[in-house]
Amino acid sequence: MLFLCNSDRESLLCLARLAVTEVVSCGQILAEVPAGGVFSERRGVFVSLHVGTRLRGCIGVVDSEETLGNSIVRCAASAALRDPRFPAMRLEELRHLHIEISLLSTPFAIRPEQIEIGNHGLLIWRGSQRGLLLPQVAVKHHLSAEQFLAETCKKARMAPDAWRDPEASLFGFTCEIFSSGAPEVLRPPCAEPAVPLAAEPQLAEQDERAVKREKFTPTSRI
Repeated sequence: MLFLCNSDRESLLCLARLAVTEVVSCGQILAEVPAGGVFSERRGVFVSLHVGTRLRGCIGVVDSEETLGNSIVRCAASAALRDPRFPAMRLEELRHLHIEISLLSTPFAIRPEQIEIGNHGLLIWRGSQRGLLLPQVAVKHHLSAEQFLAETCKKARMAPDAWRDPEASLFGFTCEIFSSGAPEVLRPPCAEPAVPLAAEPQLAEQDERAVKREKFTPTSRI
């Protein structure tokens, strides 16, 4: 997996922050999405939002049908307002917002004994059930490889040992992870044209959630 230069990282983080500011301030999706360069790539991505040390939302896509720019805008907006584990982000929280972006490699088949804590994220798939955990989850919670497998299964609403099921497919992936702290200055609310949010999200039963260009819907959460 090729790694981004610092300027590309900063550009993606800036775009995510603009998207969160727009959706929290105005309830609208950012309309002005850059094109070309890193923004035109097609990669899996997760956007994590923290206020202080508290997680406030984490939404992403594994196989994006959109450009990276559009995926980041929609994942950032979904993480701010539509992660069902948390209340919607409030305007006063924006000044304390910390953003982390995880760019995913293409998933690859992996055996349990090949899992490297801190290097690999996990994706398990059985029928319509899918569950994914980023590499940093195992590090943060001090998980062993077997515990990481069990938690990934739980994420997919499977039994903790479902990874042993011959019908289950286990994949690993790596991430390029970068972040930014709280900004000194925020863009004034509604300073650019925007697209209105859909009134209601459409939540799928499985852990994966699709992001469609024509409708704002939440994606996978971690």
